[in-house]
Amino acid sequence: MKALILNSGLGHRMGDITKTHPKCMTEISEKDTILSHQLKLVAEKGLREVVMTTGYYDEVLVEYCHSLGLPLEYTFIKNPIYDKTNYIYSIYCAREALRDDDIIMMHGDLVFEAHVFDAVLNSPRSCMTVSSTLPLPEKDFKAVIHGDKIEKVGIEFFDDAMAAQPLYKLCREDWAVWLDKICEFCETDNRKCYAENAFNQVSDKCNIYTLDFKDALCGEIDTPEDLGVISAWLARVEPV
Repeated sequence: MKALILNSGLGHRMGDITKTHPKCMTEISEKDTILSHQLKLVAEKGLREVVMTTGYYDEVLVEYCHSLGLPLEYTFIKNPIYDKTNYIYSIYCAREALRDDDIIMMHGDLVFEAHVFDAVLNSPRSCMTVSSTLPLPEKDFKAVIHGDKIEKVGIEFFDDAMAAQPLYKLCREDWAVWLDKICEFCETDNRKCYAENAFNQVSDKCNIYTLDFKDALCGEIDTPEDLGVISAWLARVEPV
């Protein structure tokens, strides 16, 4: 099993916070950045291989990862046109490092509790984190669900939907279907959409189920306001 962490974005909505480093290197506590928090959990749970897409300040990011001294093997893959594409193209750039294995995929600005990550890792089937208790966000991901199977993911869906976060376990058979569709999108110059747009076209063959984290911490940091909320939340659930 490999961890795939998507870190090619510009993070413009963070303002001055991301002037000198990628968003994932933003501090969320006295001891951690978003990325160090993710990587420490990855290492603690016994994963060893990390595929990380890069773009903005890629050299700074690579040096930072190595400086953490964690028992992880990194494969860094730069999206050469990170400022003109979405992360669907970053995944496409990394495709050869991602075939024929189970994948834990997460966005590089996502903060989550250890027990949420445990549940994802231990799922016997492909899953995506959702919340049955949080209100539907206006502008962030929602998952359309029938039974406990996810049929569509996007920001535009509100009916039969739950709030969703981009933390996935993808068993190799399901991931192969999704990755092939991602490649098809990118090879036909459809590179500015979400990777989930490709999933939505093959969800009948790519079986991803819900993993309900309810009121636990699992959220993205897109703005300085998000940073304040999630840092305070993290301090409550993982006190120093």
